[in-house]
Amino acid sequence: MHTIEPYYNWRHLYSAEDDERSPFYGRTYDEFNFTQTIYNYYIHPQWDDFGSRTLYLKIIFADYDQHFAVIELIGEWNDAIENDIMTLKRDVIDKLIDEGISRFILSGENVLNFHSSDSSYYEEWAEDIASSDGWVVVLNMPEQSQYDFRRSRITDYLHLLDFPVWRTVQPQHLFTAIDNLMLRRLNNG
Repeated sequence: MHTIEPYYNWRHLYSAEDDERSPFYGRTYDEFNFTQTIYNYYIHPQWDDFGSRTLYLKIIFADYDQHFAVIELIGEWNDAIENDIMTLKRDVIDKLIDEGISRFILSGENVLNFHSSDSSYYEEWAEDIASSDGWVVVLNMPEQSQYDFRRSRITDYLHLLDFPVWRTVQPQHLFTAIDNLMLRRLNNG
């Protein structure tokens, strides 16, 4: 797992540690010391710790004019024991919402497992962004994690999409493509 880096081809366009509006503003990274782990497996030091012991993230792009952010996740999303959604919502998402972000693209390719609890924080997230026509999309989550999301009815609040080529487009084009999909999906019911 230590070789899996957050997506870096947009770093010339955006870096969360240089963004004064980001919850991770001012962070520094040691490229040589691997200190963070997920179940005793070291992960790359570029991943950001937000308070979960099993889930890490990286804000790889934010556009405050277009009101969207792209966040990549790695690890186990565990609401049952760790209450990861509460920590994510309070320590990252709420801060981005306060800065005007209402559309969230989460890359879930590296979310290895999902363990659910209740859906209250997901519901709150959806309500917080509803007035600005916001949405939350999770891209390319592994099949088992998608199954667990659906079984827990989290998909009432987060939308699962397969978009395997997201890394081949610029962030603005990714947003436009997903926004168009979401407009069609939400308008059709």
